[in-house]
Amino acid sequence: MAIRVARFLDVAEGTQANQFSVGSHDEVNSLDDLDPIYKQLLDSPIHCTMGLIGNDGLVNMTPMWFDYEGDKVLCNLAAQRKKIEGIRRDGKISLLIVNPENMYHWISFKCTVAQEIHEDDPAEGYKATEHVNKIWRKYIGDGDTYALRDPSFDEKRVLVICNVDRIATFGKP
Repeated sequence: MAIRVARFLDVAEGTQANQFSVGSHDEVNSLDDLDPIYKQLLDSPIHCTMGLIGNDGLVNMTPMWFDYEGDKVLCNLAAQRKKIEGIRRDGKISLLIVNPENMYHWISFKCTVAQEIHEDDPAEGYKATEHVNKIWRKYIGDGDTYALRDPSFDEKRVLVICNVDRIATFGKP
């Protein structure tokens, strides 16, 4: 299924009429098909900010690691976190990735949760473990195993696999 991409008019080369509004639309079939100036944001160890509707009906925003495969966004969360409740209740998340060297270069995703894989699932749980180790290497690069598990209990992870409904892009590096 094609993913709709809104390309905002940016200010990378100076001001222009209708700047900060959508200038055009495009479609991609995979996140690998994104323009390289935006795909580099996905491939770099830049955190995203996840937005979801919290228990109080307000938007909850959290900086976190993320990943992608094909046309899916992958998020790996500790099972006991409140974010999991919000994700389950609404089934929708938004992600924003901003170039840390240029706030006028970003990409955002609006997503629908397609699947959860719990680390303690006997058949597929290994996928959540392998994934948290993979993003540990992407973001930290020190060691092969995720090393931030809460030592006060047997922390379990949840791999949240999301369909990308829409993408918005802005700016240049």
